[in-house]
Amino acid sequence: MPVALSKLKSALPASGLFGGGAWQWSPEPLRLPAGEAREMIAMGHPLAKFQQACDLLYRRSAAGKEQPWLAELLDEGKPDWLAALQRESGMAGQFPRVIRPDLIWAKGRFAVTELDSVPGGIGITAWLSKVYSDAGYEVLGGADGMVDGFRSLLPEGGDILVSDEAKDYLPEMDWLAERLGDAWKTEGAEDYEECGRPIYRFFELFDWESIPRFRQLAERSAKGEISVTPPFKPHLEDKLWLALFWSPALKKVWEKSLRGSHLRRLREVIPFGWAVDPEPLPPHAALPKLNAHSWDEVAEFSQKERHLVLKISGFHETAWGSKGVYIGHDMSAADWKARLGEALEQSSEQPWLMQEFHEGRRFEHPVYDEDGKIRMMDVRARLCPYFFSDADGETTFGGCLATLVPADKKKIHGMSDGILVPCVIGD
Repeated sequence: MPVALSKLKSALPASGLFGGGAWQWSPEPLRLPAGEAREMIAMGHPLAKFQQACDLLYRRSAAGKEQPWLAELLDEGKPDWLAALQRESGMAGQFPRVIRPDLIWAKGRFAVTELDSVPGGIGITAWLSKVYSDAGYEVLGGADGMVDGFRSLLPEGGDILVSDEAKDYLPEMDWLAERLGDAWKTEGAEDYEECGRPIYRFFELFDWESIPRFRQLAERSAKGEISVTPPFKPHLEDKLWLALFWSPALKKVWEKSLRGSHLRRLREVIPFGWAVDPEPLPPHAALPKLNAHSWDEVAEFSQKERHLVLKISGFHETAWGSKGVYIGHDMSAADWKARLGEALEQSSEQPWLMQEFHEGRRFEHPVYDEDGKIRMMDVRARLCPYFFSDADGETTFGGCLATLVPADKKKIHGMSDGILVPCVIGD
């Protein structure tokens, strides 16, 4: 039951969505095998527990009770006042209420490349879920799963603050607020006059100097005077946690703070990673799994050895939207060496990490040509499931956005020749 191209385009909101619908259109959702769909939907709770464990570990580190080097590492590049604020007692129970992992749909597994707590795409996923559901598909999460999930964040309504930096996402957040009802509205973060209403923060913390009342909102939130989600905790927006999960120094910590079943699941989906730290190793030591004694040796790896991804961790304008991401075997040897050198030089002011590269599986999916004809396209997929946590900490699945790109692309992100669709259970 293919959805007609004319129906898809005519259903676009008059105000548009992110990218104005300038992606490729498909007559059908992405079909996931039932077992893999169940695995994906079940990820929300373990990921929420992982974030909570990260926060507890950070707070214990900052207090000097455990691994004092860790808080120092995660505070690099952040303003002192914001690093101090996230340690205040009033912030202890505040966690991101939206969790969106970026999953590469690899051969035989999912690979988490990012854990985003200020994710874009909520409105687009909600709209796609409704459009394809209305066409008769049993979309994962249902026609209203995304809208209901977002409503659970602030049940009485609130203000969605969108910064100039994130203005490309404003149309989809406007559409979402309209669907939520009169109790919800979008506001420009730069001009916002705080009035006691609950707030959904849709701007990155690195952009704090562009928002005049940023510090006021952060400090009032820490005192419990206003409700803001996601919280003003820059350490939780660092990708570095995905590498620290594999740190030998933290192995016992994770085993103590995470349930065994959650730990096993996280080990299955988080690619092995390393914090890029220029500190010399002892003569007898090596970087785990890399079989290298130093990052200088890694810089000289052959293309075959460079199935690795180098990333900036967070709190930086290049730390979102697949910017600041470098795939080793897709670069020249000179460029790889230069980029790794830059990461090492910046390590004292901006953390970087490296992860094993997991290639997405190749498959075919139908796409509309410009003339409205359907053809099959060889693609790879990134899946972005959205999980929402209510005031009681219950995490529910809202829906999943699949981004399908031509199979020759190493990075999978929103692009003009990519396809955006929701997901269904299929063969």
